[in-house]
Amino acid sequence: MEPIPETADLSAYLVADDVIDHDHPQVRQTAEELRTTARGPHEYAKAAYVYVRDAVPHSFDSGDPRVTWRASDVLAARTGICYAKAHALTALLRAEGIPAGLCYQRLTEGDGSDPVLHGLVALLLPGTARWVRQDPRGNKPGVDAQFRLDAEQLAFPVRPALGETTYPLVYAAPVAPALAALRAAPDTTALAATLPRSLDGLRPS
Repeated sequence: MEPIPETADLSAYLVADDVIDHDHPQVRQTAEELRTTARGPHEYAKAAYVYVRDAVPHSFDSGDPRVTWRASDVLAARTGICYAKAHALTALLRAEGIPAGLCYQRLTEGDGSDPVLHGLVALLLPGTARWVRQDPRGNKPGVDAQFRLDAEQLAFPVRPALGETTYPLVYAAPVAPALAALRAAPDTTALAATLPRSLDGLRPS
């Protein structure tokens, strides 16, 4: 199912707040550096995506115990799990006037057990009418997420037979369960034990 914005008000997907703090100097500086080699919104969006995917290691992959959640902190510390990296990419996109929001998948382990909520980004390039999901979590053996506008190439294609799903809504702000887990965890070990399992029953904000 294609992404569906939770609100028709595009200004909601350009807001700077405590999490998507694209008015912060760290975000602005990173955006300016990326913009110097990008010609137009498409190249900038791809450059921002590749930067967050590749230059900010996923905390669980790298073994970094620090938990980040604010976009500026993710970029400064260069670490974060999928939610945090999605916050950073959303902030970099909004910093250049590209509407962007957060979306999620319910994934499981290989045998369909132990569900977990995975965070993504959806963006709407200027001059287009279609939101497109992107997954900046970071590649590794068996994971090959790419920036694409013609078709999704996410880190983890869902397996409906195992109860996996990609939720259609694009949220203007992080969903409460994901943000609460990040804010409460003292380290990634604690975070892994408290990650939300799904968005089932969660109403649009």
